[in-house]
Amino acid sequence: MKIPATILVVDDDEDVLITAEVVLKQKFKSIHCISNPDEITSAFERMAYEIVLLDMNYSPGDASGKDGLKWLSWIKENSPQTQVMMITAYGELELAVEAMKRGAVDFVTKPWQYAEIQDKVQSAYELGQTKEEVDIIKQGNRSTPHKDTSTQLIGDSPKMKALDEVIEKVAPTDANVLILGENGVGKELVARSIFERSKRAQAPFVQVDMGALTESLFESELFGHVKGAFTDAKTDREGRFEAANGGTIFLDEIGNLSLPMQAKLLSVLQRRVVSRLGEHQERSIDVRVIAATNANMEEMVAQGTFREDLLYRLNTVELPVPPLRERGKDILTLADYFLVNLAKRYEKTKSGFTQLAKDQLLAYQWPGNVRELAHTIERAVIMSSSDEIDVIDLLMKSTTQHQSKADTTNLEELERRTIEEVIRRCDGNMSKVAKELGIGRTTLYRKIEKYGF
Repeated sequence: MKIPATILVVDDDEDVLITAEVVLKQKFKSIHCISNPDEITSAFERMAYEIVLLDMNYSPGDASGKDGLKWLSWIKENSPQTQVMMITAYGELELAVEAMKRGAVDFVTKPWQYAEIQDKVQSAYELGQTKEEVDIIKQGNRSTPHKDTSTQLIGDSPKMKALDEVIEKVAPTDANVLILGENGVGKELVARSIFERSKRAQAPFVQVDMGALTESLFESELFGHVKGAFTDAKTDREGRFEAANGGTIFLDEIGNLSLPMQAKLLSVLQRRVVSRLGEHQERSIDVRVIAATNANMEEMVAQGTFREDLLYRLNTVELPVPPLRERGKDILTLADYFLVNLAKRYEKTKSGFTQLAKDQLLAYQWPGNVRELAHTIERAVIMSSSDEIDVIDLLMKSTTQHQSKADTTNLEELERRTIEEVIRRCDGNMSKVAKELGIGRTTLYRKIEKYGF
């Protein structure tokens, strides 16, 4: 099933709207596009939106962002539960930061990255769901069930069994945990698994992408702010630590913090109090901290880029997550799991993998780990026209030569495969894809829609 989010995209560029619909409808239930921001009010009268992607500028030659900021304020005032992501052009970082100070949850830069936009919108949706759960819990319903469909750790390899044993030991405690591992290994799933087996499982679980926080947003986002703390701070706002009070806060990409940000975080962890930006009142917090990074923390400490005292605060228990290439036949177990769920989502009948496909899955090194495997299987489910997934459907780097020798004279099939391969090679950057194929972006988007990518 697709993620049950209703999304509104507002941009006066037709190419952007076409891209949004083509890319987002693969993962999300309902996508609505409008080119005139004046239609936003009527759009909200007809429907509730979990997410809005909102362009910053609508008048020719205007780069001030005033139109986008105006409509951002309107949305946050009239539908505060809606997560707003700003659409910006290259070089508009200051505008994006200003928008986030006013309540935007994230921003995306044009031209969009094919996979990045899907991931960012999904993160915005999950953030909205987390806030909704926190609100329910604060209203007294502490038995709110947490979703467990995405937190299942799958695999019977010795390394995964060892990992599960450590989780079982550490979860019931309040010890801070530092999860280490390459990109895509499933560090967030490990964090959620610890949380769901802990004594805080019915309290909030608040996730923060530390790598996405700028210096200017760090304190406001983590510790909150009061009305008037900075320009357009029109109301008091609690930070993520307060939202997680009594529960667990997951600080992802902790290795990306600057030294000044590290000092502020260390103070909060040591003293167990936060002060909102713009006030002197200290608020006590009771929060368990789980952090994660793909960085070599010992090397960062040796180089002076990460505080040793902060590392000691974070890694009461250090939990390495093995890369997929070291998990043996877990690869096939995970592939089967993704195949069943994705076939159901896309309403396709798939019985399994051919032996050649299995051999290829096991032989590949998976630099992107479980995330790459999931994307590979999703693409194969979409593209395969047979009951079984064959090696040619996987479109993996190590199978490129095999694919090029595929015996087909169907021009549409050749075009489809060529576009798919170039999208993969360009990592979803549509401008590069169009340039490499020698076609316009609008033509590319229509072909993507035609072939159902």
